[in-house]
Amino acid sequence: MIIGADRERVIKNIKKAANARDFTAKVEVGDPVMSLKDRTELVNNFWKGQKSFSGKVNNDIGHIFFNALTKILTSSTEFRGLNLLKNLPKGGAIVTANHFNQIDSLPIKRLADKTHHKLSIVIEDTNLKLPGILSYLMTYVGTIPLIKSTSYIANKFPKHLHDALEDNNWVLIFPEQEMWWNYRKPRKLRRGAYYFAAEQNVPIVSTFIEIQPLPKLEKDHPDFYQTKYIVHVLPTIYPDVSLNAHDNSKQMMEKDYQEKVAAYEQIYGKKLNYDFTPWDIAGWRNKANLPK
Repeated sequence: MIIGADRERVIKNIKKAANARDFTAKVEVGDPVMSLKDRTELVNNFWKGQKSFSGKVNNDIGHIFFNALTKILTSSTEFRGLNLLKNLPKGGAIVTANHFNQIDSLPIKRLADKTHHKLSIVIEDTNLKLPGILSYLMTYVGTIPLIKSTSYIANKFPKHLHDALEDNNWVLIFPEQEMWWNYRKPRKLRRGAYYFAAEQNVPIVSTFIEIQPLPKLEKDHPDFYQTKYIVHVLPTIYPDVSLNAHDNSKQMMEKDYQEKVAAYEQIYGKKLNYDFTPWDIAGWRNKANLPK
């Protein structure tokens, strides 16, 4: 988790990236740095471990822990627009959401539970090297690691994605790509999630998560209020069977972005403007110390 002075550094990076309209900039500090060879070896070992006896046992344990963690940490989470999922066809789907926290998959997990779907989560390969319990969760809660390698994306990744969708799972993909901590605004999206949805002929379950500050300060970080989440379910986006995967993905991506922007503007009552302001970081109260 981001702690102490690191939050200020991350906010400074977010400010710089937002003002430069660099929406996929990596703003976190201290993330693992690995070569393509090392990342490929890491992911290959991940998939081998999933098939082992110890891997299957740990997956059972991981899911029990993940379920408990979800119930505890999303107890105050609210859900709006659930009626939009009533006529969702049976089978798998790809879920998109804004990416703003290390545990922002939990509200989506809660949403999947409400609709009786298992959730798979696409993660960046280096997340398997996060410290402590985060590494365990990234390995044993149904994740699908993604290597930024043309070969892996074209061959191995679609197979793992297909297996999850065939099992009627929802697959969470963050099309904003990088995590921007407590950033309220929807960012420009990358096309991958929509290409895979079109290729696999599954719908996009579109969501936007509202971050609301609470009156209570964080115990260890008095410059920040505690926050709660409201998951807004947006209209489902379907592939157009008359289009190829490339054209479909562009159309679906644009529609999803428009839905998320409209949701943001309605929820917060303001037009989307990417010029950075302290308000962009939910719960941040130390506005006098806005990084220069």
